[in-house]
Amino acid sequence: MASQDWFDKDFYAVLGVSKDASEADLKKTYRKLARQYHPDSNPGDAAAESKFKEISEAYSVLSDKEQRKEYDQVRAMGSGARFTAGGPGGQGGFEDVFGGMFGGGGQGGGGQRVRFGQGGGGAGGFEDILGGMFGGGGFGQNTGGFRGFGGPTKGRDVTATTTLDLATAVAGDTVKLAQGNGRPVNVRIPAGVADGQKIRLRGRGEQSRDGGEAGDLVVTVTVRKHPVFERDGLNLRVDVPVTFVEAALGATIEVPTLGGAPVKLRVAPGTPSGRVLRVKGRGVTTKNGTGDLLATVQVAVPSHLSDKAREALDALAAALPDEDPREDLLAKARG
Repeated sequence: MASQDWFDKDFYAVLGVSKDASEADLKKTYRKLARQYHPDSNPGDAAAESKFKEISEAYSVLSDKEQRKEYDQVRAMGSGARFTAGGPGGQGGFEDVFGGMFGGGGQGGGGQRVRFGQGGGGAGGFEDILGGMFGGGGFGQNTGGFRGFGGPTKGRDVTATTTLDLATAVAGDTVKLAQGNGRPVNVRIPAGVADGQKIRLRGRGEQSRDGGEAGDLVVTVTVRKHPVFERDGLNLRVDVPVTFVEAALGATIEVPTLGGAPVKLRVAPGTPSGRVLRVKGRGVTTKNGTGDLLATVQVAVPSHLSDKAREALDALAAALPDEDPREDLLAKARG
């Protein structure tokens, strides 16, 4: 149904198109103007808000074939024509979709209700036109809309990085990071944080533009490589050199721990290179459990021998059984 104030409004002039403009031209022009005057693009600008209302009203009528035809007839009748506002049988839609956005619940001039169609006849409605322009998925979605339409939006997350040594990452600590605004922020690093792990601090990101929840601060942790220890899940690994005599005859050796005093381990006689000795509970502790310290034995071969030492080794070789330690390996390789 036509509105009584249609005669007073030149919707073609509002959009800046001719009276014979095609649906495609209307849509193209509207998209351009809506992007320019949308309240989200002009926060606090009352003039832009008013202009956006005008172009939205104009497009809602002209994009609907039936309403455009009726509007053209109203305009052609002259200044004496007046029409009542649309009743329950009208198409509805515009005031339902945008009700309350501009403080009037869709009220037209003189306190009467003005009904705007949602757009039909293949031209597409407002959600089709505005979808994607200001966050996608229909007007008001994702951006929170204008003046609370669709609910307040959460502020954007802020990302940061910090680099820690392995001991700090395992023990946990509080580090100070500089934000983009120059103000430092203290970040609690939990014990056992791993390389590449992200720590999320709720509400420490950007503030919402429309009164919603603040964004988060997301910190990515990089852990420097340690010269001695290597992390393996919740376990810590360390290579421990032993002498040939210690490996052959057995010995008690000291093994380093991360951030603590060395522990003593028993190397059994005849221990080969590569055997792993386990120290319970001396790995990484997190809320998911505690790992172990895994010490891998590496038999150290002397690079320089005295004449006396060489003679002793020759005597040892003569005393040992004539065995080939690679015999089993070669047999398996032959299949």
